[in-house]
Amino acid sequence: MPEPVRLSAWVHGYVQGVGFRWWTRSRALELGLSGYARNHRDGRVHVVAEGAREQCETLLTLLRGGDTPGRVDLVVEDWGAPQGGMSGFEER
Repeated sequence: MPEPVRLSAWVHGYVQGVGFRWWTRSRALELGLSGYARNHRDGRVHVVAEGAREQCETLLTLLRGGDTPGRVDLVVEDWGAPQGGMSGFEER
């Protein structure tokens, strides 16, 4: 089994109040990832996903893909070692 990773992605654009976190949760669960999507006061959504790198990269591609609810202008990614302690994928 591939070594798990942690993806932290800050999503900029019109991504709050449009079902973006629900959509992200659905895609992440389909990919077998754990983590969360959280709204921030400045209008960004912070997506944290842990699992196989290939599935995390697929989620990142989907976030940038143009088929999301709302409008994504920019996704800033950061990769690291998984921290664990998460089960499922939450909207926060």
